[in-house]
Amino acid sequence: MLSRLPRLGIPLAVMASGVFFVSVSASAPASAQEAGKGQAGEGQVSEDPVARGEYIFNAAGCLGCHTVPKTGERLAGGRALKTPFGTFYSPNITPDRETGIGGWSEADFVRAMREGKAPDGSAYFPVFPYTSFTHLTEGDIRDLKAYIDAQPAVSQANKPHEVSPPFGWRFLLPVWQTLFLDESGLPEEAGRDEKWHRGRYLVQAAGHCGECHSPRNFLGVVDHDRMLAGSASGPEGKAVPSITSDPDKGIGKWSQGEIAFMLEIGMQPDGDFVGGGMNEVVENSTSKLTAEDRDAIAAYLKTVPPAP
Repeated sequence: MLSRLPRLGIPLAVMASGVFFVSVSASAPASAQEAGKGQAGEGQVSEDPVARGEYIFNAAGCLGCHTVPKTGERLAGGRALKTPFGTFYSPNITPDRETGIGGWSEADFVRAMREGKAPDGSAYFPVFPYTSFTHLTEGDIRDLKAYIDAQPAVSQANKPHEVSPPFGWRFLLPVWQTLFLDESGLPEEAGRDEKWHRGRYLVQAAGHCGECHSPRNFLGVVDHDRMLAGSASGPEGKAVPSITSDPDKGIGKWSQGEIAFMLEIGMQPDGDFVGGGMNEVVENSTSKLTAEDRDAIAAYLKTVPPAP
């Protein structure tokens, strides 16, 4: 029984890397974008887009992926992400114009997040979870860019990925995207309240929890029928637990308050603390959310059904 979360070896956000990562995109219907339903920036009320962007940045855990722990320059990339397909290295997302994304227009930024495409039109490897970030609103995209643009520029060249054929053949990626990138957005569900929709948005889009906590097929596609049901082969080849409402294999026996408390300080119901990568998630991401947002995440997770 998984009544507690094991000590994961890499943060949830670490799956968020390809040739580049920033949180965010939105193919939600225009009406949902205009209303701002579930928008990550709703977690705080600042009128400053940079401050709103910082909140999104934290919700998405960008720091954990794009900074080499202890020794790396902030957001300069270079963190190794070992996967069954090879080793990917997170890119520099500082505003440096030569080695980072300082030369990107807002349209470039939006396209990368929404479509998984670089400014030159080439496709990103799906280890960068644009399959989740595509559900973020355009307001969150713009605010996040404002925050990243305000960070110190670091001149550091990106390290090439170490991926064997055929998985390293970039020309195949547009086919993968055509088949598996769903840009339809997160539909409003009847009978669910605002808190539930907010929690779903933070889990499925901003927090991209399913990228690590869900099994994948041989093409690296998340099994949506088993969303959040855990994976035997997660980042670094380590098992990742179910966070569904399954009482035996997931966190179904945790109360909503216990889930929210773990997201705040990392302590599980048995008094033990999460370690490794999940500790990074708490430290760099979930602890920086508002209490209301942590509670919304917990409320949503309590409704995620066990895997069939």
